[in-house]
Amino acid sequence: MIGAIRTARATIRSFRIYYGDRKRAAAMDRLYRQFVKPGDLVFDVGAHVGDRVASFQRIGARVIAVEPQPAMVRALRLLYGRSKSVTIEAQAVGREPGRARMLINVDNPTVSSISQAFVKAADGAPGWETQRWSETAEIEVTTLDALVARHGVPVFIKLDVEGFEAEALSGLSRAVPGLSFEFTTIQRDVGLACIERCAALGYARFNAALGESQALIGDGMSARDVARWLTELPQTANSGDIYAVAD
Repeated sequence: MIGAIRTARATIRSFRIYYGDRKRAAAMDRLYRQFVKPGDLVFDVGAHVGDRVASFQRIGARVIAVEPQPAMVRALRLLYGRSKSVTIEAQAVGREPGRARMLINVDNPTVSSISQAFVKAADGAPGWETQRWSETAEIEVTTLDALVARHGVPVFIKLDVEGFEAEALSGLSRAVPGLSFEFTTIQRDVGLACIERCAALGYARFNAALGESQALIGDGMSARDVARWLTELPQTANSGDIYAVAD
């Protein structure tokens, strides 16, 4: 009961953070319009409370919102359950289909994760000292290939799955036009593995955005250049997203 109350409070806080800033929403729309056009299909993997879903909707895209956390799925269904342009998939994405144990951060569900390595890396790390993963949930896992088979090939995939991004990309066998994945400086190896996987899939052009800036840092980089950029980032950069585009 206490955990449910804490999760509800954290969800309300997420609504305020992610839906309460009009300038942030406008910047997000400008960012995603570089990759997505009206009528396009988008996968939002790790949808949380759906602020990216909202952005993709404003652009006019059709969205597959993928989220395994029961509390977040309830929030998504409340917001988008009646939308004809949004399909909610209550599951995680990994290397292969099956089931997994998710580590739940009841006070900050946005950093709940399947990855025990992610939770271990966060333990005591600067900026992560207050984070605790005190509950677990058994969840269903699918693959990006399975989602493509079910819904069609998306124009863009957004991956934000707290240290499980490389596993998720391992379940994609063919490049889609564009994708993004989150990185953290406490787990640069995961980001570098994602870059390597993207290069193997044929992605040749990369860019990045730091934190929640919603702004790309340049005109584009090679896989080698973006890997060097990630390696050289100061620890205090904390997190961001890398974008890959197939030629």
